[in-house]
Amino acid sequence: MAEQFDLVVIGSGPGGYVCAIRAAQLGLKVAVVEKRSSFGGTCLNIGCIPSKALLHVSERFAEAAHGFAAMGICGCKPKIDVAAMQAYKDKVVEANTRGIAFLFKKNKIASFIGTGRIVEAGRVQVMPSDGAPVELEAQAIVIATGSDSAALPFLEVDEKTILSSTGALALGTVPKSLVVIGAGVIGLELGSVWRRLGAEVTVIEYLDRILPGMDGEIAKVLHRELKKQGMAFHLGTKVTQAKTTQRSVTLSVEPAGGGKGQTIKAQKALVAIGRVPYTQGLGLADIGLETDERGRIPVDESFETKIAGIYAIGDVIAGPMLAHKAEEEGVAVAEILGGLPGEVNHDIIPAVVYTTPEAASVGKTEEELKAAGVDHVVGKFNFMANGRAKAMNETAGLVKILADAKTDRVLGAHILGPMAGEMIHEIAVLMEFGGSAEDLARTCHAHPTLSEAVREAALAVAGRAIHS
Repeated sequence: MAEQFDLVVIGSGPGGYVCAIRAAQLGLKVAVVEKRSSFGGTCLNIGCIPSKALLHVSERFAEAAHGFAAMGICGCKPKIDVAAMQAYKDKVVEANTRGIAFLFKKNKIASFIGTGRIVEAGRVQVMPSDGAPVELEAQAIVIATGSDSAALPFLEVDEKTILSSTGALALGTVPKSLVVIGAGVIGLELGSVWRRLGAEVTVIEYLDRILPGMDGEIAKVLHRELKKQGMAFHLGTKVTQAKTTQRSVTLSVEPAGGGKGQTIKAQKALVAIGRVPYTQGLGLADIGLETDERGRIPVDESFETKIAGIYAIGDVIAGPMLAHKAEEEGVAVAEILGGLPGEVNHDIIPAVVYTTPEAASVGKTEEELKAAGVDHVVGKFNFMANGRAKAMNETAGLVKILADAKTDRVLGAHILGPMAGEMIHEIAVLMEFGGSAEDLARTCHAHPTLSEAVREAALAVAGRAIHS
């Protein structure tokens, strides 16, 4: 006899668990299906949360090793205990995943551990690792299964010599050398961790720049800062072949446009060329639900697939593969199912790169505005002129605000600097309400704060920044 629910969510990552909780708040009877033994999906278990723990540890280590002396703190020769660092990371992960389990219990959400397969609209079969399958029936099904690391066909990930992000988060020792294939967010963040802890890090990127899709000026300045930190880059370069042993990998590379090749040898290699939607085992083909050329599930404006009652959110549909984007979509679907108007403003989804300095953005890049022929004005302010940044000895980077030339409405903002990921939300809120650069410029900001740089950049849109 199948168990009956109003909603079954397949996947307990940020999109799935948030969707489930919001639906339960609205009075729906909800079940969640999760293939892992712990909730939270990739983000909490092997992605966002553990990477931020390692970034935090490595940042403090680097500050103690290289930054304290300049501030008068002497005698610091820190040593990294990788085992203790990994234990700290695991503790952070456990606390977060247990928190979701608590929220499920609090909101009376049923959970089923196993692989979920959609038999037909309204019916899900759960196959546990052992035991008999369980049948669930529901008026609505939400696919929130997230994404997986993209692979290179000639480079098999063994998590020993050739690593995915999962393996790079679990290294037991600091590698002497690490080659990172891909200069996107994951590659730069994890490359930064192991560089700060002592590894020689080389980044190989097919394109002629780092962080494709980010504002070009911000990416250029960050590239310069990462090189100062000792990371080496081979841009406009493709990997053509790999030879591995138990102790090292040798990559054959050549210019992306053709030319003379070379070899790069390292103790470890991290494949960080992006992520792909994870839909394996869902039975989509069996129910006639096709994916597009990139493996994504097509949905309408309500996140419903072509099969009535089956929805999809997060990394398995179009749009940036960001945890908070998935969360917003999860809330929207839950509210639609609960009889409320649910929607997501995909034009205002902040993005953050947790390197040092951090890079954060929201809205359009300058390149996008130029390509669309939008007449705009740019206001910029460097952290070098910010009093709080000077006091913190973290003056690299800038704030960049893009406003419509006629209406002054803010169309995009980009921050490179300390705490950029926190400061970007002030501008996101402004944009959500259709605010102008003048609105931001006339809002009093406490002194001394890093956020004053945001106001100064807004003032600079009208050519009246005070401190530059």
